[in-house]
Amino acid sequence: MSFYNLSPIQALPLATMMKHHRFKAHALVLTKKCRHLLNLGFENTTKQNLGPSHLANTETPSLHLHRHPRPEASHVKPRTANARRGHRALLCHRNPNPRAPLKKCDLNPSNLIVILFSKPTTMAISSTSNSLIPTKSLIPQTHSLVPSTKLRPGLRSKPVHAPSIVAVHAAEPAKNPVVSDKPKSQAQPPQPQPPTAVRTGKWTVESWKSKKALQLPEYPNQEDLDSVLRTLDAFPPIVFAGEARTLEERLGEAALGNAFLLQGGDCAESFKEFNANNIRDTFRILLQMSVVMMFGGQMPVIKVGRMAGQFAKPRSDPFEEKNGVKLPSYRGDNVNGDSFDEKSRIPDPQRMIRAYCQAAATLNLLRAFATGGYAAMQRVTQWNLDFTQHSEQGDRYRELANRVDEALGFMAAAGLTVDHPIMKTTEFWTSHECLLLPYEQSLTRLDSTSGLYYDCSAHMLWVGERTRQLDGAHVEFLRGVANPLGIKVSDKMDPNELVKLIEILNPQNKPGRITVITRMGAENMRVKLPHLIRAVRRAGQIVTWVSDPMHGNTIKAPCGLKTRPFDAIRAEVRAFFDVHEQEGSHPGGVHLEMTGQNVTECIGGSRTVTFDDLSSRYHTHCDPRLNASQSLELAFIIAERLRRSRMRSQQPLASVGL
Repeated sequence: MSFYNLSPIQALPLATMMKHHRFKAHALVLTKKCRHLLNLGFENTTKQNLGPSHLANTETPSLHLHRHPRPEASHVKPRTANARRGHRALLCHRNPNPRAPLKKCDLNPSNLIVILFSKPTTMAISSTSNSLIPTKSLIPQTHSLVPSTKLRPGLRSKPVHAPSIVAVHAAEPAKNPVVSDKPKSQAQPPQPQPPTAVRTGKWTVESWKSKKALQLPEYPNQEDLDSVLRTLDAFPPIVFAGEARTLEERLGEAALGNAFLLQGGDCAESFKEFNANNIRDTFRILLQMSVVMMFGGQMPVIKVGRMAGQFAKPRSDPFEEKNGVKLPSYRGDNVNGDSFDEKSRIPDPQRMIRAYCQAAATLNLLRAFATGGYAAMQRVTQWNLDFTQHSEQGDRYRELANRVDEALGFMAAAGLTVDHPIMKTTEFWTSHECLLLPYEQSLTRLDSTSGLYYDCSAHMLWVGERTRQLDGAHVEFLRGVANPLGIKVSDKMDPNELVKLIEILNPQNKPGRITVITRMGAENMRVKLPHLIRAVRRAGQIVTWVSDPMHGNTIKAPCGLKTRPFDAIRAEVRAFFDVHEQEGSHPGGVHLEMTGQNVTECIGGSRTVTFDDLSSRYHTHCDPRLNASQSLELAFIIAERLRRSRMRSQQPLASVGL
């Protein structure tokens, strides 16, 4: 829809809003955005004139709207409940001389105007622009903003190039963990309005059974399966709903470019390699990577492990054949065994009990590491793994850690406290692919504090490339649980299909609810990702964009083992940042298959793992993983890109003396 199709109904100075007690909170929110508006730049802009005929009932002369070639959406949380619906609002800058350069004094609220539009429809500034005003508004629908205020006649306005402003429902604050009730099969949760015709029925914990379910094993004995599921029904939740809500809030910040997600861990956890040292080493390398990224990006890093539940794996072929023998494919240790014999490959429901116990034990140890002092920032110099200490990446990390240690020493000498819990603990969450639906259903609980259903097997779940069908069982199950959700997306994803899928899973457009995890390969990333970003932006949807540089770069080595070249992984990460810089959107995080062990599964890196080295320490049960040295090397690459983005964002502020 053209900008001219919207009818302006009121134009008011921001300073006037601030004097009105009812809307002062909203004005303060807009005032805080003033500094951010400068970061977007004003050179090479395109002017579009809104003539007096379009603003006749506002007694406001013509305004000039400045549009950056790569506009980006920005979302503002409302401060009151009645600000969650109503008119559209656009923040503009007022200046008698539209061609005059922007000055620091121009950021005064008296020079900013808020224009209200009466039609609750998507706004596009031009046919080629992707900037729009999304689905919820800053202004209540049933009231005019403040009593009418006349502007000086003949005054021309020059608006700051502002991103579209939209108020969204904030994620509910985390409450104390409450053990939730197990849902009854006949109980109905609160129902969101279905966004498309694909989802018209009410959701229940069992409604997925009426849909086509892919990638599920066929258990030979239904009675054994039912018995195991009843046992899981009675078990306590592994995670709590309040923790998942907190993660959703953090991911909402990443969607706005104010935080960065680091999600990593095993391709598939195994029963054989379950021990405390492996868990500790993976946790430790994630801590190291987060410090490197946080130091470079000067922003919080959200640490989410592919741990404490990442057992099941989808397979491209339901059967595997060797030497003329055909057996069911290995689907993860919570389904069957990886040994190539008939007994191991038969799906065994008892494995779900063992997977639950291992996930609970893993999370228990992770909680102890995160809150018991191991993750204290004062220990930053002690996190280096033995086999990385004398490598190039180990030396770089040691130098960075010493700088952090010096900063902490300065704080202590200046009398600033370093004993605050934030310095001695860290937030850490768990995630896995939502694949084995009977297991996920058995661990779904009704949260007594919110009245919503949560899958308490993990804080965050994602739907895979092979199971994200709009009318499929996995999407049906996930649309009813309130956990933060990820969507794995390859170069085969159609932009319109992605928009529909997001509508199904996030009809309320809550920030932090949806994380789009792209896995395409570097060249496909540069071609395909821009179309996905533009489609999501046109729909006004709030998502966190994350790169999975692993799955699009798997090759077969001459020895027959699967591997991933580090150079290809690095190229895809760089392409991810380049595309988001080009499109004016936020690179929100990375999703890695990695381990703290000294494995040789991915070739390349500064320590140069070769094809000949693969078989020496190839321990994965599924796909190849980055080892600790390669993971840390990638963290420094990401930190440098975050630092460059930060420096670019500060240049416009420096140019006006801020």
